[in-house]
Amino acid sequence: MGSAELRRRKGLGKLIGRRRKKNPDGTMTLIEHLYELRHRLGLSVLAIFLGGVLAFLWWAYSVGPIPSLGTIVLEPYCSLSDRVTFGSGQSCQLLQTQPFEAFMVRLKVSLAVGAVLSSAVWLYQIWAFITPGLYQKERRYAGTFVSCAVALFLAGAVLAFFIIPKALEALVGFGGEQFATALAGSNYINFLLALLVIFGVSFELPLLIIMLNFAGVLSYDKLRRTRRGAIFGLFVFAAIATPGTDPFSMLALAVALSLLHELSIQVARIRDKRAARKRAAEGWDDNWGDDEASPITASPSPVEAVEPVTATPAPMVEQPRVRYDDDAT
Repeated sequence: MGSAELRRRKGLGKLIGRRRKKNPDGTMTLIEHLYELRHRLGLSVLAIFLGGVLAFLWWAYSVGPIPSLGTIVLEPYCSLSDRVTFGSGQSCQLLQTQPFEAFMVRLKVSLAVGAVLSSAVWLYQIWAFITPGLYQKERRYAGTFVSCAVALFLAGAVLAFFIIPKALEALVGFGGEQFATALAGSNYINFLLALLVIFGVSFELPLLIIMLNFAGVLSYDKLRRTRRGAIFGLFVFAAIATPGTDPFSMLALAVALSLLHELSIQVARIRDKRAARKRAAEGWDDNWGDDEASPITASPSPVEAVEPVTATPAPMVEQPRVRYDDDAT
């Protein structure tokens, strides 16, 4: 292996730094893009791992006024009514049905919380990888949409966290007094994480509608005419997507998505009005309609005659004569 290859394998930072010294616009070859992608992914995985370690330690310890992560995770389960039995000794505990189940539950929750705690780092790495290929206007739009996506996901997760106690009480209440509830830790955590992710991802649907409107695929008129069908579809989606069969989570998700869908329709209405005013100011719709062919003539237009231009010769400049018979001084 040559010395040039060894220098290239030392690290992505030096490679990109040398490349950008030569190319101020930051252009890179395909192999340099792959090196940068590996670098960004490595930093993202490292950030998630460190966040998971902090969350693993947070599981058993409280941080000032903030309760421990285990207490926060068990809060929906512990908030059930007193008629439900929480295992032995009437204590609020999850049931461990196999070896290392408690460790795997704690590890799974820690990785999920670690991804949330380190979201600023890995989102920045994704942004830093894609932003060199965007124009200034595209960067502004992309930054706005990414910020809104994060906010909507967190809003959906928070709503799901408040809905989970009602959903659990409805699900475990079907057995009446004949059943004592002691949920297995893995089943409860899977239900909790699934509901959080489903609510968070579902809240991104209105943002997708707004993106399609900005791209010109969906207009306000089309969204307005399909409002009733869309709301019906959202209720059907909520009934299918929610992991439980309780009406609380289904209604909460459907109503929230319907409100967000109406908000996206209003955003599309404002955007289409601005676009219509711009078209009217530019006069784009004054000449012909949308279904009318543009008046393009196939015959060539005549070329106007051009007057000949007389070239004026440049004046002759007399060059000074060089005399070689002068004595050198």
